[in-house]
Amino acid sequence: MTEHEALFKQYGKNFQEKIFQGLLTDRPWATQMTEVMTPSYFELKYLEYLTEKYFSYYLKYKDFPTQQLLISIIRDDLREGKDTLLRDQIVDFLQRVRTNPDVGDLQYVKDKALDFCKKQAMKDALEKAVDLIATDNMDPVVDLMKQALSVGTPQSIGHDFFNDCETRFMKIKRVTIPTGLDLLDKQDVLNGGLGTGEIGVIIANTGVGKSHFLVNLGAEALRRGKNVLHYTFELSETAVGIRYDSNLCGISSSEVCDRKDEIMGYYSGVKLGRLIIKEYPTGSASVMTLRNHIEKLLLKGFTPDVIMIDYADIMRSSRKFDSLRHELKLIYEELRNMAMEMKLPIWTASQANRDSANSEVVGLENMSEAYGKAMVADVVLSLSRKAAEKSVGVGRVFVAKNRAGRDGILYPMRIDTSMSRFTLIENAEEMSLSDAMDSDASDMRSLLKKKWKEINDK
Repeated sequence: MTEHEALFKQYGKNFQEKIFQGLLTDRPWATQMTEVMTPSYFELKYLEYLTEKYFSYYLKYKDFPTQQLLISIIRDDLREGKDTLLRDQIVDFLQRVRTNPDVGDLQYVKDKALDFCKKQAMKDALEKAVDLIATDNMDPVVDLMKQALSVGTPQSIGHDFFNDCETRFMKIKRVTIPTGLDLLDKQDVLNGGLGTGEIGVIIANTGVGKSHFLVNLGAEALRRGKNVLHYTFELSETAVGIRYDSNLCGISSSEVCDRKDEIMGYYSGVKLGRLIIKEYPTGSASVMTLRNHIEKLLLKGFTPDVIMIDYADIMRSSRKFDSLRHELKLIYEELRNMAMEMKLPIWTASQANRDSANSEVVGLENMSEAYGKAMVADVVLSLSRKAAEKSVGVGRVFVAKNRAGRDGILYPMRIDTSMSRFTLIENAEEMSLSDAMDSDASDMRSLLKKKWKEINDK
């Protein structure tokens, strides 16, 4: 093999362009490719040029440039150049990637390209080994083959407990996105909110407010300047958008359409993160569907900080099982893997079973169809409110599971579904499960009145 042989030529133009799209959107995979691939593998000169700049930046700074920074680097490099054809090809390709990215089969392309490059590295090592053996230089052969076998694999060997102790203490603080509910976000409970790589689940019965709660969480993230990606499998994109308008502007959802100027004026005066709402028909989207959509967004310059999924129970499993509970558990496992790979938190919701409809507290045992969902989740919150409580806008939120801190805690809450807003009752102390169980006899409304009286007497 010569140094500049275009090994990807056999796969065609579309395959080669998708390899570079994979480099742009999947940085861990791109890191693996730097060990086994050289830019000269590309037949297309504009892809060879882009890859050379992309890899050179990584070798110097130990990180890959964003797409926008890469464009700036290329613009500066070609500013004085005379290769107008190369410049035009690069501009055309990056424009196509940004405006209409084709991510179909992208995962297949990445797997195929990495496997091909690893085999090529082994072939090169074997050729060098034959030359060494021919000269009776046997000592380097074993090391040469070991190195060829190790390239292209994930670089981290894990956390070396004693040698990496400084890193452990530096990263002890979780990177979180707050819920906006102070009693939940405090240090001994969620310790700042849901962390990167974690999945949080909201359990509730039909009509209690799972979808509204996800909007409330997304709106809080927007206020903090975070980019929110909201998937909806029941409501339309515009219906979810109206709920965000209502929450952010403090306007009832029934009045949003009539107060357009007021809402637009509000947005022009505040700084918020970006929000993308994507609708898929019920049961049509798998986790791979979401991954492909996110890769498109990354190519268009949108990087989500948090993802809302309304809701995972009605997604399509990537594998079929005889039992629905096994499919649901797999969906949640795949979502958590996605959260860990993309280093962001994911909130979703789950339907509570029929037995919990009149319960004061919805627990893990009330998760519909699959208790395995609770095993995967890092945080599980449950919402509950009876029919009589809806008219007065009150309910409860229960911390059913929490890997970051305390659980088994119950808080009284105000629920305003007209504006998709949830607020914990100010100055109210956390309630124990015994408080909730006592309410079976005294009625939850009486308990809440007692809490209100405690607040007013302070």
